[in-house]
Amino acid sequence: MKNYNKSHEWIEIEGNVATVGISDFAQEHLGDIVFIDMPEVGDEFEANECFAIVDSVKATSDIYSPVAGKIIEVNEALSDRPELLNEDANHNWIVKFEFSNLDDSNFLSEEAYTLFCEQEGN
Repeated sequence: MKNYNKSHEWIEIEGNVATVGISDFAQEHLGDIVFIDMPEVGDEFEANECFAIVDSVKATSDIYSPVAGKIIEVNEALSDRPELLNEDANHNWIVKFEFSNLDDSNFLSEEAYTLFCEQEGN
């Protein structure tokens, strides 16, 4: 089950691994994605710290870590084809984090995130 952040990242938790991507709402507002500056395996980030930068034809946007942890896998397919995020943002993840403590108090359910996006659009 996916949860979301107000900064438009999605997260799926399995054990102590968090798979992270950007929401469909985010990719729609970015427009055509042309480049992703991704972290390296082994890099460590705090929760809410920028871990990647997405460049699109419209804007450059920071992508924030929903958890504190270490990068254990990077979606290498996005290096050659960043437009995969436009094609299916909910399926194409960016990184996987290994974490020890999870503070999910700021996560939104899909319903709450949809409502947040509707309010943000007004």
